[in-house]
Amino acid sequence: MIGRRTISRLERLGVSDTIVACQPRQLAESVTMKPSFEKIPTEADASWTLLNRRLPEAIPFEWHHHPEYELTLTLNSRGHRYISNDVAPYDDGDLILVGPNVPHSWSSAELIDPRQPHVALVIWFSAAWAESLVTLFPEFGSVRRLLAAAGHALSFSEDASREVRPVIEAMVDQEPAERLIALLAVLGKLAKDVDATRILPAPSTQAGSSIVEDPRIHRVLEYLHGHYAQPVSIPALAEMACVSVSAFHRMFRRHTRCTALDYIVRLRIGHACALLMQGHTTVSLIAEAVGYSSLALFNRQFKAQKGLTPSEFRRQHEHHFH
Repeated sequence: MIGRRTISRLERLGVSDTIVACQPRQLAESVTMKPSFEKIPTEADASWTLLNRRLPEAIPFEWHHHPEYELTLTLNSRGHRYISNDVAPYDDGDLILVGPNVPHSWSSAELIDPRQPHVALVIWFSAAWAESLVTLFPEFGSVRRLLAAAGHALSFSEDASREVRPVIEAMVDQEPAERLIALLAVLGKLAKDVDATRILPAPSTQAGSSIVEDPRIHRVLEYLHGHYAQPVSIPALAEMACVSVSAFHRMFRRHTRCTALDYIVRLRIGHACALLMQGHTTVSLIAEAVGYSSLALFNRQFKAQKGLTPSEFRRQHEHHFH
């Protein structure tokens, strides 16, 4: 349980290491488009599934979710990927691990080599499969941490993608046993990617995973996802985690691969993206709803995160959700 004293400290404005926000206003309209459920096919001789998807025209926008983890390597294609509230451009070699039941889609804009198709090599495995792996084999301790970080989604670095790309491509022609060994090797390599970026869940969802992570950081993330639009004090978060401020900074970065202040900004901008894509609320009201008392600051941080102004972002992406 979080003590009342800690909550009250979090809700007061601080001077240093604090993100200041106004109280969010209720928006008058619903902004959630329900993703469709996708049933993943399985083979009798395999405990997980590999799809070699080749599309000559385009990767269509298909907003969906499923209970399996999904590791997707996209080749010869450029466009945008949509993972919960996060929207980002992708290019050749984009490698993403999406957690269970997280809504997502890719949508291509162009082929890199027009003589070849868009390629998506997609690997699905269940949370039970992953839990069994990390429980039975202590050698996969690093994979446990990878899956905890990917409770929502992870975007891997170009170097990591380049290293595992030939291994994943070779899986297409391998026998099931050989393919399994290759997958374990891929997961082991990806667990060492210190430059992987965590894609944040929507604020209304839980910030956890079926793969257990440090309960102290889980407690902090649960609080942030419920109070991201309010003033947040780093010293109070450290108190919640029962560590010093300096230890908190190290612990938070180790588990989330970003600073606490960056995490909060990304939560706010991610929710703003959902509001922009799925509704017609004005930009100023959206800024206020996600925690910005200054529209100028919201516009500046939004463009720094997405490379577009909020209005430009809405024009580019809203057609997928209407």
